[in-house]
Amino acid sequence: MVPRLLEQYRNEIVPEMMKRFNLTCRMAVPRIEKIVVNMGVGEACSDIKILEKAMEELGMITGQKPIIRRAKKAISNFKIKENNPVGCKVTLRKAKMYEFMDRLISVALPRIRDFRGVPADSFDKAGNYTLGLNEQSIFPEIEFDRVTRTQGMDIVFVIKNSKSSEQSKELLKLFGIPFRDKDKD
Repeated sequence: MVPRLLEQYRNEIVPEMMKRFNLTCRMAVPRIEKIVVNMGVGEACSDIKILEKAMEELGMITGQKPIIRRAKKAISNFKIKENNPVGCKVTLRKAKMYEFMDRLISVALPRIRDFRGVPADSFDKAGNYTLGLNEQSIFPEIEFDRVTRTQGMDIVFVIKNSKSSEQSKELLKLFGIPFRDKDKD
């Protein structure tokens, strides 16, 4: 079964992007290559159970087993030694990526309290977009009563073939990501 957003990308978004940016080839249209979901768990160096709980929740949210991220070098101010576990991440591609993105846009983002849109200035030079969330409980897979500790996460949309952040922003807008208007801030 083809994910809904992938079908929408092929049938609606590609022709619209070709028209807006005067692209002649379908392969020149920017596309989402992967989505990386990252949870930094600094307290994991003192209590490994916190990291295990974060990994379990991230696995439920994404539908894929996360990998442990370890410290590359020691930082004495934070009491982190080299090779200590400091977080976990998941890289989503193909069908799982589109399914996660669909749930993020249509279910999770509207559940954020006082939501007015995502910031529009979080693009890097390559056109990739990074979205930070404050708590994991906005996802329906997480039972609110079982959350012991609120945990934030970063979601990175890696966009391929993007010539500018304007093209990347337009692509994400066409997918349905609600960007915040600068006038209303």
